[in-house]
Order: sequence, then C-alpha cells, then structure tokens
Amino acid sequence: MIIGVPEEIKNGEHRVSLIPSSVKSLVSHGHTVYVQKGAGRYIGFDDYHYEEAGAKILDSMGEVYLKSEIIVKVKEPLPEEYQYFKTGQTIITYFHLAVEPKLLDVLLKKKITAIAYETIQKADGTLPLLTPMSEIAGKMSIQIGARLLENSAGGQGILLGGVPGVLPAKVLIIGAGSVGVNAAKIAAGMGADVTILDISPAKLSVVDNLFQGWVKTAVSNDYNLRKLCKSAHLIVGAVLIPGLKAPKIISEELVKTMRQGAVIIDVSIDQGGIVETIEQAMSIDNPYFVKHGVVHYAVPNIPSLVARTATVSLNNYTLQYVEKFADKGFIAAVKSTPELYKGVNTYQGKLTNADVAKSLGRQFSELSMLIGF
Repeated sequence: MIIGVPEEIKNGEHRVSLIPSSVKSLVSHGHTVYVQKGAGRYIGFDDYHYEEAGAKILDSMGEVYLKSEIIVKVKEPLPEEYQYFKTGQTIITYFHLAVEPKLLDVLLKKKITAIAYETIQKADGTLPLLTPMSEIAGKMSIQIGARLLENSAGGQGILLGGVPGVLPAKVLIIGAGSVGVNAAKIAAGMGADVTILDISPAKLSVVDNLFQGWVKTAVSNDYNLRKLCKSAHLIVGAVLIPGLKAPKIISEELVKTMRQGAVIIDVSIDQGGIVETIEQAMSIDNPYFVKHGVVHYAVPNIPSLVARTATVSLNNYTLQYVEKFADKGFIAAVKSTPELYKGVNTYQGKLTNADVAKSLGRQFSELSMLIGF
C-alpha cells in the first residue's frame, strides 16, 4: 500500500500522524510511505529522521494526496484539503462528522472511505483510539483552567489548591469518562475541591473506588447541576456519546448564575460542546472569551499544546490499525477486526455510521450490506 502523511494545518496543530518509528514498521511490511516536507518539524521529527526510517519526502500536500492510497492524519481535513481528495481514497483520522456536515458531503461525493479514530469501539464499549487523547485533554484541562483562574486571564484570581488558611478552588467535572477521570487526577493532586457528575451510578462507583474519597461524586441531574455550577470556580465539560453531537447541558441561564471570574473548559467542543454560551469552537491562537463574567475556553485540539507527547502517545495506539488496513486491505481488515467495523463512517458514497446519521438527520447504510458479510 502507498500511505501518505500530510502536514496538519488546523490552527496551532503541531501533531503528526506517523512518527519515524511507525514509518519504519510500515516500510518493513513492504509499504511505501510519503511524508510532506516539514510535517514533524515542530516536535523534533525532522525530514531526515523520516528518510532514515524509509519514508519519501514530498514538497506539498497536493503531492501526498495524489500519490497515496491511504491518507493518515490527526485532525479532520479542512476545506483547503478537500480539493486534493481522490475518488475512492481511504482517509484515517479524527473526523467528528456529527458536527462537520460539509466535510461529510465531500467525503460522500468523492466516495472516500473515512475511518474515524473516535468511533473505533471494542465490544466492551471502550474507544481505544480516543483514550490517549482524552487522557491528555483531561489533564491539560486543569492546567489550562488553573491559568485562566488567574487575574491576567479574566479569572477571579484563585489558586486552584489554595494555601493554609485559604480554601481551595471548587472544581466541577461533568462526565466520568477518560477525560473526566484524568482531569480529576490532576485537580485533586493540586489540592482542589473536586466533584464529578455523571448520569451513570456505575461510573461514579468506579470513580469513588479509584479516588478513595479524594474526589466527590454526584448523579448528574438538574438539581445537582444547578447547585454545583453556582458554586464552582472551574467547570470541565467532559461528556462524550460516540458519534453523536454532545448534548447542551449548561444553559445560558445557568452560566448567568455562576461566580464572576469562574472558568469553563469545554473539552466536548469537538463534538459540538455542552455549553450553550459557546456557539463555536475557538482556536489555540484565540482560545477563550468572557461572557456573563465567566471565562469560556473551547479549543478542539487541546492535546496539540503538548504535541510531542500527544503524537507519540497516539502512535502507540493507532499504528496497529493502520498496519491492519495496509497489510490486509480494507475489507479483510474490517472483517477480521470488529472494532474497525465501527470506525468506518463513510464507504463508497454511503454514510455507514448510525450515530452520525442520527445526529445529522442523514440516510444510514449498513456497512455489512456494502461489503458482503
């Protein structure tokens, strides 16, 4: 197979989809890997590292798309990239199509096979390719929140962990998945007063056992949400429903009841966000704004703030799946690896993910009917 690695062009995005060691593994399997010039330069993976691993360096994104059968990316393709799509090409990346209808239209028109990292799901419900970035985003959300609570960012001037004689900040985390748990680890470790909300008592039980009283838990309902939002200094939105647009949990009315100088970090923004007052995603260059006296942070590619760590971590999980597609071909890989079946969002001009179809009100086609099994 011929595999292409274009440079990521999303604002502030410095991750790269394949690192030199991953390239070396793919080349050892007999595959050709093209890497766009400078794709890894921001995080210490220079072109000569890729050449030593066996990759061929191409000058432009257009060349990478033109020569490659499989494109491996980190973030969703931007409109500037659509012109380079080849009919029948396979693209593997985070797509988040539930909030990207225009991208979906292009994928369908070009009959792109779109494999979304975020919907690859094992039988036990775990999301193996979302987990590494969720861990990083969760931990980073607290670091970011702590900084935004400072006066210089419009915060109330609160030290997250407090000092002797001064109470610590109250941190509310909505969602007890990977993002929420990792956010809680950092917040509790810094000495904050942490509470996690979730609709699942079973998940809250896991959190309770994990933290042994260091983190409080409560069922997410309207009463608890209103009470805890009103007193929180920092709120982290960490709700994920795979493939679906995130529900709006924090209304504008609720934001108005919050403390002046409080902070909301909406990690769910890449699926549309859970906060009504955040109408669109922000960027790393312009990451936050203040509304109703509350600092709102809504950047969909938080892990790029630690792009070297994030890139290596992502490769630890993604390489095995890229190799399956390259070694076996699409149909054999999907048939032999059940979680990959759920990762297929579009195929031969059809939308094959039921949750994305539901979110966007589109027609759904069952993949098994298209590939014959």
